[in-house]
Amino acid sequence: MILISACLAGKNVKYNGGNNTVPWLCRWIARYPEYFLLACPEVLGGLPVPRLPAEIQRKDGKADNSSAESFLQHRRVVSNAGEDVTAQFMQGAEQTLELVKKHHITVAVLKESSPSCGSSAIYDGTFSGTKVPGQGITAALLAANGVTVYSEKTLTEEMLRELTEGELF
Repeated sequence: MILISACLAGKNVKYNGGNNTVPWLCRWIARYPEYFLLACPEVLGGLPVPRLPAEIQRKDGKADNSSAESFLQHRRVVSNAGEDVTAQFMQGAEQTLELVKKHHITVAVLKESSPSCGSSAIYDGTFSGTKVPGQGITAALLAANGVTVYSEKTLTEEMLRELTEGELF
């Protein structure tokens, strides 16, 4: 089984009420639904749809791209209105990890640049549209627990075929 960010599968869970549909991935999910688990960490953390956009910031207000190990000591997640939503993002990450463990998932495909799901890039915390190297909270937690994390930008259909070989064919 592979974990997929629900927004990539066309579910309207994105902060603005939309989605980030990846058509070829949706075709795989429709054809083999039993091999994919869809989840949105932000919704699992109790955030509504729609919601204000949020970005990861250093607690001193500067942009941050440090590692996940020291997240709570040095970083927080804030909405563009200044509301601290760190607790909801952490809860969503933990809930997602519980699902991963329950279903023995070792591979995830998550939405790049998301403060939850970004696997190699996130927004810099200034709400300026600038991206920096870094991981979202859920991506970092899953990776720290042995899950191989891909984004919709790094995973190809051929790679998915290889990952699922023996299970689907």
